Amino acid sequence: MKVLVGMSGGIDSSVAAYLLKQQGHEVMGVTMTIWNKRSHLSRPLNSTSCFAPDKTEDIRAIKKICEKIGIEHQVLELSDLFEEIVLSNFKAEYMDGRTPNPCVWCNAKIKFGAMVEYAMQSGLVFDRFATGHYARIVEQNGRYAVAKAVDLKKDQSYFLYRLNQEQLARTLFPLGGMTKEDVRKIDVAQGFHKVYQEESQDFYDGDYTDLLEISARQGNIVTKQGEVLGRHEGIWHYTIGQRKGLGIAAPRPLYVLELRADTNEVVVGFVEDTLQSTVTASDVVWSKVSSLEGEVVVQAKIRSTGYATEAKARQNDDGTITAIFSDEVKAATVGQSLVLYDGSTILCGGIIVQAC
Repeated sequence: MKVLVGMSGGIDSSVAAYLLKQQGHEVMGVTMTIWNKRSHLSRPLNSTSCFAPDKTEDIRAIKKICEKIGIEHQVLELSDLFEEIVLSNFKAEYMDGRTPNPCVWCNAKIKFGAMVEYAMQSGLVFDRFATGHYARIVEQNGRYAVAKAVDLKKDQSYFLYRLNQEQLARTLFPLGGMTKEDVRKIDVAQGFHKVYQEESQDFYDGDYTDLLEISARQGNIVTKQGEVLGRHEGIWHYTIGQRKGLGIAAPRPLYVLELRADTNEVVVGFVEDTLQSTVTASDVVWSKVSSLEGEVVVQAKIRSTGYATEAKARQNDDGTITAIFSDEVKAATVGQSLVLYDGSTILCGGIIVQAC
């Protein structure tokens, strides 16, 4: 089988390509470049983010790894599409007072979407597309679904919930049944990286103001009652649930509760104000099932970190999904994702539009 492997230069994608080659597949590595439109930005010192203005050295390193594995490597220029699809959404969401997850958007729209389609249009011939993500794909009753990885500490299924049926049918996750420790051992044994190689963690580790391309926009930090407690330089510098860095003296710790784009206000309150029991999401992508019938007991996640917790979920008449949690959750954030699991398998997920 001919397999195209998305390679970032990190440990996981390198080992994924190596394993597929060892399994007898005809493997080709591919790397997308997405930073050319932002080449004027300086790369933060020791940057390990997936989006950085200059990755010339990274490309050289990836090609060397591919040579060691014995596979070809191609570079695809996708900065225009990345700008149009991911960064435009990133900016629009922050300007509207929401907190997007660009990695979720990029996976569905770019890595497993536009990049694969562009590779086909460029004349690359392959049967499957693979990455080094820690997740699994299961098939049941004619449907494909994303499932958690065996190594739950590294599980990345939450970031992949927006992959549609067509994308899942052509995708492989070679590391889904492995532990990170075992992957590192293979990486070191093959000499791909140093023993303590750092890995990409964030979307971008510079100042988000650079990506938004806007000037500081001062406004008030207020309580729910409207009392002004301080000033801010732009609502995009804050996230729901944030406690540190507010620069406000108070008898008890304060948390960000809301970002009001219309009035340019950051609303803060105490920890009890961050607790919610009901979360609703729109723009739903269906994985294991094509709909929810009645009220269903699920395990739900409202952010990538932490564990899924029990909730009762329903599908609403307008196509949104609502999860009512058995125990209150903290700081569900508009713009992030609500992902529903049946055990280890994703049922569906969507973008959070309301939490109370």
